[in-house]
Amino acid sequence: MLTTRETIDRAAAIAWYQKNRLRTSQLFDLLTDDAYYAQPISLRHPIVFYEGHLPAFSLNTLVKKGLGRRGVDESLERLFARGIDPDEASSPDGSPFRWPDRAAVREFVEAADALVLDALANADLDIPGHLLLDRANAVSTILEHEAMHQETLLYMWHRLPFDQKQRPANYRLITEASVAANREIVIPPGLVQLGASRGEIPFGWDNEFGPLRVDIPAFAIDRRNVTNGEFLEFVQAGGYEQRDLWAEDDWQWVREHDYWHPSFWERAEKQWMWRGMFELLPLPLDWPVYVSQAEARAYATWRGRRLPTEAEYQRAAYGSTESEGRRFPWGDAAPDSSRGVLTSRAGNRSPLTRIPPVNPPGEWRISWVMAGSGPPPFSGLFQDSSPAPRIPSIPPTSSTTRTM
Repeated sequence: MLTTRETIDRAAAIAWYQKNRLRTSQLFDLLTDDAYYAQPISLRHPIVFYEGHLPAFSLNTLVKKGLGRRGVDESLERLFARGIDPDEASSPDGSPFRWPDRAAVREFVEAADALVLDALANADLDIPGHLLLDRANAVSTILEHEAMHQETLLYMWHRLPFDQKQRPANYRLITEASVAANREIVIPPGLVQLGASRGEIPFGWDNEFGPLRVDIPAFAIDRRNVTNGEFLEFVQAGGYEQRDLWAEDDWQWVREHDYWHPSFWERAEKQWMWRGMFELLPLPLDWPVYVSQAEARAYATWRGRRLPTEAEYQRAAYGSTESEGRRFPWGDAAPDSSRGVLTSRAGNRSPLTRIPPVNPPGEWRISWVMAGSGPPPFSGLFQDSSPAPRIPSIPPTSSTTRTM
């Protein structure tokens, strides 16, 4: 926690900012020079944008808007402040857009970092009632923002050709595992709270306020994530060709892009391969499958199931708002390596058995944590904020519905 009502931990804020900046630098070090202006995903800017965007956001949010101080370079601050979706393909005068060279970007980055660090060390960062500085919100915002963008960078890097990336010296791909049998866990009825009241938590994004309390009936959910091996059965059964399994918009998306398997699967010499960050490898059947929500929804329908609502997911992973609630899916202990692969150093998925079984009191307290790193896969516990559809299969008990 960075703040209390009385004070902000400046040393912690500076350490967090510097840790973020170091990790971002390490991610850019994975790339070859010719990848700098590449655009591996059409719905994202070229890579050059993100090296400038992260410190520019911190500078604009905390130093300029929050504190009212001067910045570094107004034109670059505007350039790197644009949204992450590349909806502006030309300059204001209509000419084709030209990104700055990397030397200019790095010079800007260094100057912006210096101003942000000076503000963290010396400025009045917690001003009650201030739009950005109340409870030091601007500080938490810039720190959380960069950490989230590091996931964006990883899934962009994943799309780059292998020859535009360099493996880190300590890189090791984790593949060894054997998956335990899956089974359903019945979650008893209970109350769950989504969101929070302002002032109830040290920091939250706008969409996390205010609180919504939901009474959840009993339901059943799989104990672990869906694996590549299990999803392969769906592919081999022609799931991508069965119109009745897909929602209307999902089916149009599948047909438009001619999808017939998950994005990171490739077919080579009659064998399915997984496209990792740095290499192709035989499809690891015990890894959680990495698919879109559209594909997850079709798979669930094929299994005679459905995806859980957001409230059901919260109930299964964290318990309720009453005494049985917990801070993390496994309990209240802080995250560590015993809970799974919780860093993004490998840049790949990881076997399900890297998540040790958890058996806290009560059968229904299922084991769940994100397997691997980078953007979480839709692979077993899914979020679906729409009303739960009717379940075509027979539920385990008369008062329990079945999700995945």
